[in-house]
Amino acid sequence: MSFWTIALTLAAAYNLVIGLASMLQRGATRDARVTGLLVACFGVVYALVASDPVRFAPVLWAGVLGKAGVIALLAPAVRRGELPRMVGWVLAGDALFAALFVALLVLAGA
Repeated sequence: MSFWTIALTLAAAYNLVIGLASMLQRGATRDARVTGLLVACFGVVYALVASDPVRFAPVLWAGVLGKAGVIALLAPAVRRGELPRMVGWVLAGDALFAALFVALLVLAGA
């Protein structure tokens, strides 16, 4: 198993766990459940890319943009204390995976 297959499988698991946890959280709003569903769906995409990282690498641009957008939208609220610190840790994970995706995209010439 290649480094990229492992990294993308971890990214898939990360998104599936966070997405499903958001969907199933007691008291979650409909918007939070929809967001959790979309996060989980990205996990499915990362799992598919893991099956052939070089071939499917261009699909990761959606992940890079999505993760960068979520970081840009939520990080200021975390810094101001408007969101739990745990969200900051989730955003750190998103930043790590976005950086890995960019590295794969550059190496794959996508």
